[in-house]
Amino acid sequence: AIKGGGGALTREKILATMASKFVCICDASKEVSQLGRFPLAVEVVPFARSLVVARLTDMGGVPVLRESFTTDNGHQILDVRGLNFANPEMLERELNAIPGVVENGVFAMRRADIVVAGTPEG
Repeated sequence: AIKGGGGALTREKILATMASKFVCICDASKEVSQLGRFPLAVEVVPFARSLVVARLTDMGGVPVLRESFTTDNGHQILDVRGLNFANPEMLERELNAIPGVVENGVFAMRRADIVVAGTPEG
């Protein structure tokens, strides 16, 4: 998977799950000491967006619709700040248990086997 924040997270997770070895390619800006520095992408079924927004808000999140964007699967992306990443695996499960959530950008349950991070020097 190439991590770019573009909204292909559902297909990335499917491929990562199918792969015998998950290689994640990203640029150096993706490396952080604490998860949550960037908004978390949550792919949602448009019909359920208001329900998902309410549940994310109840969890302490601040969801914002990614305007004029539709995923390859025909869904919408909510970019969410303010969630608690103390237990990433639990957060990933809790988010996916919300009716209308297709997938989220936490890759805690299928972590990369190899990470290749580009730098400004190459």
